[in-house]
Amino acid sequence: MCPTGTYAAGFSLKVEYPVGHRDDTALNGIQLHCVKKNSKGLPHSYHNYASVRSDVGSWGRWTDIKWCPSGFLTAFQLRVERPQGVGDDTAANNIRFKCSRGSFLLGDGTHWGDWGDWSQTCKRKGICGIKTRVEGPRGIGDDTALNDVRMFCCA
Repeated sequence: MCPTGTYAAGFSLKVEYPVGHRDDTALNGIQLHCVKKNSKGLPHSYHNYASVRSDVGSWGRWTDIKWCPSGFLTAFQLRVERPQGVGDDTAANNIRFKCSRGSFLLGDGTHWGDWGDWSQTCKRKGICGIKTRVEGPRGIGDDTALNDVRMFCCA
């Protein structure tokens, strides 16, 4: 959860980009970057922020932070690849967010899978917490890493 009185205004992803003929995992983690609101309800500063995350997979690198131009993260949509059966499964691949002032942010994840439905929108303030479902390393098996995410709204 973001520290009390702060809300997520940005995010970064831990992504393993395609590795060729080996086991791909794609999206491994999501980190929220939380800032305080000023008296007009806008973020104070993108230089003074706290970062929070839930479980994170073992592979990939963190992307640069993407910030809402103004406002806070209020809804999200996850890109997920369906089970491949015999093929290489990746599960979650990318995420995009809506900001409270009307803009959208697209993550730097991979292109596999389909976009799910938009989450419900945080009505009063914004997103302030995250919970992820991550599959641990399977050794010789097919790894997927991040499988699902839940965001929390704070008033």
